[in-house]
Parts: sequence; C-alpha cells; structure tokens
Amino acid sequence: MNFVQPIRDPKVIKGIKEYLKARSLRNYLFFCMGIYSGLRVSDLLTLRVGMVKGTHVNIIESKTKKAKKFLIHPSIKEDLDYYIAGKDDDEYLFQSRQKKTKSKIKGQPIDRSTAYRMLKEAGEHFGLTEIGTHTMRKTYGYHLYMQNPSNLALLMKMFNHSNETITLMYIGVTQEMMDEQTKRLSF
Repeated sequence: MNFVQPIRDPKVIKGIKEYLKARSLRNYLFFCMGIYSGLRVSDLLTLRVGMVKGTHVNIIESKTKKAKKFLIHPSIKEDLDYYIAGKDDDEYLFQSRQKKTKSKIKGQPIDRSTAYRMLKEAGEHFGLTEIGTHTMRKTYGYHLYMQNPSNLALLMKMFNHSNETITLMYIGVTQEMMDEQTKRLSF
C-alpha cells in the first residue's frame, strides 16, 4: 500500500485546480469537493446533484456510518451551480460518461480507479509523487491544522481518530516535524 501525502503548497493546489478546470469541470469539482470537505473518495462518489443544491451537504459516511454535515466552499459554489444546472436531483454528481463494463448501466459515478488516475496525472504534472485519492482528505486536514493548530481536536473528531499522534501522522505533520528536527542537527 502506498502512503500518500497532503498537498502542502497552496500554489500547487491552485495550479492543480486550474489544470483540472481547463480539462474537465467534473474533475475540477471532484478535486475541490475533496479538498474543501475532507470526505473519503467513497463518500464523494455517492454524492448526488440534489445534495449539493444548498449551502451545506448532509451525508452518512460509508465507512463510519456517522452523519456528517459540511459547507460547500463558497469559492466553488458558482461553478457547482453551473455544473448541475439542468440535471436531475437523483443523478450522481460525479457521473461517468461511459456505461459500466459489467452491468452495462449508464449514469453511474466514476470509479475509484478513474478518480485515482485523474489525480495521479494532475499530481505528476506538478511533480507530486506521493499522491492518490486520500491526498484530498489529507490536504484538507493538513491546511486546517497549519492555519490553526488548535484545530487538532476538531480534526481528530472529523477523522475519527483516537489520539492526536494518529491525526498528526495522518496529515503528514509528524514527518514534517521530524525532517525539520533532523535539518537542525549541527554536529
């Protein structure tokens, strides 16, 4: 199993957003919803059009079976409204353009593998190697923490972690701290 990292540089995040938006509004919104909500990819893929018509989204997380409510980030609301215009409320938000291979059903969400390939390609374009679908969730947590380290208890709750150490390791802060300490060695 590969260990993925958050995207630490806000300029790279902005670059990826622009890169994806120029290629596909769906993929851009998928990435943005991931980095602005902290949802797992499995939950992002279950979102339906009707769920994103207000200011907040209410879901039951597939892994934890817990209710979660999150704000749709204001910076993507206009693009999101444009993207869903004319779509039925029960359509998947991140719908595949193709029929599913086995079931031959059209209108299903993109596969996890499609999401992974899209993020991997965008990441490689910006020189990122440790990137995957979990990168979006980790990016959300990393930047919330870096903007205000007192958010740690909130992040622990959001990620359903039992202690601070796990959360810091999960969002990549522990490795960053260890690297900084190693750089300071002067013997």
